[in-house]
Amino acid sequence: MKPEISVVIPVYGSARILPALVERLQAALSTCTAEGGFEVILVHDHGPDNAWQVIQQLGQTRPWLKGVNLRRNAGQHNAVMAGFAHASGRFVITMDDDLQHDPDDIPRIIDSLRTGADLCYVQFESRRHALWKRAGSAFNDVVASILLNKPRDLYLSPFRGMRREICQAALEYRGPFVYVDGLLLQTTSNYTMITARHHERQDGASGYSLRKSVSLWLQMATSFSIVPLRLVSLAGVAASVLSFVFALGVIVRKLADPDMAVGWPSLIVAILFMGGLQLLALGAIGEYVGRILLNVNNRPQYVVGATSNIDATTRD
Repeated sequence: MKPEISVVIPVYGSARILPALVERLQAALSTCTAEGGFEVILVHDHGPDNAWQVIQQLGQTRPWLKGVNLRRNAGQHNAVMAGFAHASGRFVITMDDDLQHDPDDIPRIIDSLRTGADLCYVQFESRRHALWKRAGSAFNDVVASILLNKPRDLYLSPFRGMRREICQAALEYRGPFVYVDGLLLQTTSNYTMITARHHERQDGASGYSLRKSVSLWLQMATSFSIVPLRLVSLAGVAASVLSFVFALGVIVRKLADPDMAVGWPSLIVAILFMGGLQLLALGAIGEYVGRILLNVNNRPQYVVGATSNIDATTRD
């Protein structure tokens, strides 16, 4: 029989946290599964420590604890998709592996889904992240509101729950550049939110660097929206109008004062202005063309190397 709840957790560099995480998950999930039980799917995203060995050891006495080991680092959102592909519960929860997301909040997410919501996000009273991460998150939130039509009051947290149908709809996406929240918001507008505490990381440091954060932002901007191309087009139109006005002004001044010298500064300014816009446009177009190439070449979202406690005949 399929479980009622599936919890999907990408694992990266958190081998020492996993035993405590698994114990707390078992305690929390045991209180909210009325039927069918639960499963926890730990997706090891080819991290720097021995987390995969820890997952296998923990699963030896816990048949509900399942593991997926990726052959190479795929990134958090791609690892979540790998977990989705192996989840079979009526409700699917995603969360981080560092215990900053409290397993005791899962029953509240499930209650929201049971009362009719398709998707439930957890908003935090205050976040225990570095200043640059909070600032980047705020910027990402504004951009997502513009590019994805995200409601302004919705915080896109990796601690979320959804009905199985929403998870299955997200799995229809086969491209290599995954932005899970973009897929979910394209699927449903029937969402709700709950508020919870954000806790200190129990061990180690976050695997999310500034480079990875920028890469994720680009995935959202160019894989799920054509707004950047439209902005470039509007910038081109604006530049053409400004250049025309500037040229007209020079002509009028020259006619009014034939002795006026039209020197190289105005020419250089015009060239630099138009050249910058052209490079901006080429960069945006190149980003889209590159992603098209990788999609056409069928670059995989992830590659599974091994699994633990997963029966290949029941992965659907």
